[in-house]
Amino acid sequence: MLRDIVLVNVAIAMVGVSYGAITVGEGLPVWLPNLMSVVVLGGASQFLFTGLIASGAGPVAAVVAGILVNLRHLPFGFALAETVDRRPFLGSYLMIDEVVAFSLAQKDLELRRKVFFTCGICLLIFWNVGSLLGALLGRAVGDTDVFGLDAAFPAVLLALVMPALRDSRTLRVAVLGAVLALALTPVMPAGTAVLCSLLALVTVRPWWKAEER
Repeated sequence: MLRDIVLVNVAIAMVGVSYGAITVGEGLPVWLPNLMSVVVLGGASQFLFTGLIASGAGPVAAVVAGILVNLRHLPFGFALAETVDRRPFLGSYLMIDEVVAFSLAQKDLELRRKVFFTCGICLLIFWNVGSLLGALLGRAVGDTDVFGLDAAFPAVLLALVMPALRDSRTLRVAVLGAVLALALTPVMPAGTAVLCSLLALVTVRPWWKAEER
């Protein structure tokens, strides 16, 4: 188990390097990816924030979009409430997809707690170290496009959501969101089409679930 946790976190560090380099390469300050990695600690929302800011969206729209993406953590909290009950604030902070996946695989409660906090603290360290190295790399290189990191940005986002797309309902929602975003892009201010599609999906989701019942 420890070997698996280390291997996953090494991969996460590599994604962190990409994130830091891309963020600085888009002209954002070096401190921003590092601050976000400490405060947010969520790869998908951090990449989305950077992408929206780089495309011209305002910070408020980018923050709201990031919050909407992180709403998926609410059911994680319900599923692992007993696991983090002794350290609820730290547990909430470390409740990341990979940590949740490792923890839920454990049947014994005490083992689940150990795995949760071990994996979570490792992820916190590896992600932040990776982000810092990436930001320094981005500042040193200047134009990160020479490494093809502009292509890495959508590729990383796709890799982050691919496991969830195995569920047919989630796949339909994702396709609808993508269609809405593409349709709104020509008529909306830069970067706000994604936010509008997210808001639309949040609005229709309760109705959609009721229809499926």
